[in-house]
Amino acid sequence: MSDEVHFQLYGSTCGMWIPPEIKDPILLHHPTRESTGYFGAVRLRDGKFAYQREDDSFNGETFFSFLKYVRRISRRSGRKVVLVLDNARYHHAKLHREWRKKNASEFKIEYLPAYSPELNMIERTWKLTRRRCLHNQYFASLENVAESVEELFVSWRKPNETLRKLCAFS
Repeated sequence: MSDEVHFQLYGSTCGMWIPPEIKDPILLHHPTRESTGYFGAVRLRDGKFAYQREDDSFNGETFFSFLKYVRRISRRSGRKVVLVLDNARYHHAKLHREWRKKNASEFKIEYLPAYSPELNMIERTWKLTRRRCLHNQYFASLENVAESVEELFVSWRKPNETLRKLCAFS
């Protein structure tokens, strides 16, 4: 299972005491729509997680880089790899079409039906990541968000039951 995700740096609300003579104080906040993105893949056999950070944008070029990375780390197993993806436009990019054909015998890509995120089991991984790393926490910078998320991702690089069970087809 493979997919991509954005983790955002959200502004926080604050409660403060304001003297009654001051009406409607103006508090300026920095715009907080910054985000960092990740490509991720879970090996269903044992829950091993592979990821690649992407700060710019998800496109054919960045996805091709991730495909080659997953191919490189999966070669060691000697097994045929089937990567299950949604139908994002860059998953079908001409840029890597020949590469996909060339490697199809041992590295196949299957696509989920359109508009079916409930079938993409890695969505559960993103939800668990948000709950464990980002929920009810304040982050001063986007880099702090990335550090928190990547600390969990590094622990998932080894085979683990959490992701194996979370992403299992049942």
